[in-house]
Amino acid sequence: MPAPPKMAPINLVRKRVSMMSGMTSEDVRKPAELGVVNDPRWTRVLARDRTADGLFWYSVATTGIYCRPSCASRAANPINVQLHDTLADAKATGFRPCKRCHPDGPSIDAEKAAIVARACRLIEGRDEEPSLNALAKAVGRSASYFHRSFKAVTGLTPKDYAAAHRARKVREGLISGSSVPEAIYDAGYNSSGRFYEKSTDMLGMTPTQFKKGGTNEEIRFALGQTSLGAILVASSKKGVASILLGNDPDALLRQLQDRFPKARLVGADEDYEALVARVVGLVELPQIGLDLPLDVRGTAFQCRVWQALREVPVGQTVSYMEIALRIGSPKAVRAVAGACAANNLAVAIPCHRVVRNDGALSGYAWGIERKKALLDREAAVTVQMSK
Repeated sequence: MPAPPKMAPINLVRKRVSMMSGMTSEDVRKPAELGVVNDPRWTRVLARDRTADGLFWYSVATTGIYCRPSCASRAANPINVQLHDTLADAKATGFRPCKRCHPDGPSIDAEKAAIVARACRLIEGRDEEPSLNALAKAVGRSASYFHRSFKAVTGLTPKDYAAAHRARKVREGLISGSSVPEAIYDAGYNSSGRFYEKSTDMLGMTPTQFKKGGTNEEIRFALGQTSLGAILVASSKKGVASILLGNDPDALLRQLQDRFPKARLVGADEDYEALVARVVGLVELPQIGLDLPLDVRGTAFQCRVWQALREVPVGQTVSYMEIALRIGSPKAVRAVAGACAANNLAVAIPCHRVVRNDGALSGYAWGIERKKALLDREAAVTVQMSK
């Protein structure tokens, strides 16, 4: 019985087909390949986008494996790739799971999040701040790996997180009626001296004032007008605490009252009007900058985001992802967006310079039209300076 004919190699088949049809081998290859290349999911695979893990999977015919989008393996030829909407679809190929990215199990990010959540509970459950080595040992990771993972997930170092937790306990204690010394020691401070060194930055005022709900804190303010509408500028003894934009001056004043409900609001005098004029100048001519002290009140993470925003030059924009990378917290994109939304110092902390990854304008607390106007104005300034 004659032996069955050998199957021709796939490349030879392509060549014969192309000779008979007048098509090139590149033309034969295109339909299968372009189906993957034109799929936006393939771009995320090439970028090893961890945020895509769990949304889809892909398999590679030449290796006989399936992977998650973030797999660090060498990029496959798209003609050999299939994209799958579900893990079940990927398994149905009969291929084996990749040993490198473990597509059947939880993602690396999910594992890190679980580790960090456990560490946060440990920090919150102790009166004194646990050391980095003690935390790393408790979660079964090296100190360096744990430190990187914690910062990537929370946007803070373990030490900063512990400090923020103690500060929150102090605030809660003062609000609930504890005396200042009780609130300090209940929050885990071994000495009042260590607390008072940072108390004003932490609370925005003295502990006694905070306990009284900000009673008698003096906030000076004044209303003005810009080409973008009404503006309200308010300052504490420390510096400018609010810059608000809007259409209705009365609404801006109500916002200020809501933010400082027990403070003593003082209408501005002639000297303060000069300060307001400088802030108005910043809106009209962004290149002049604002050389004024600011009273920035926020969490440790928010302050890091706001500082990064202040370092974005006039005429440039950044994405939320870029800010997250700049502060060393690449996974904290949503938290960065939240910090931008919580900004009370319009233009001085230029959250209007943050756009989406595709360059589209995202939300803005003082109106998307004002954001566009500010960016257009700054772009024009940049063009003039380059001439």
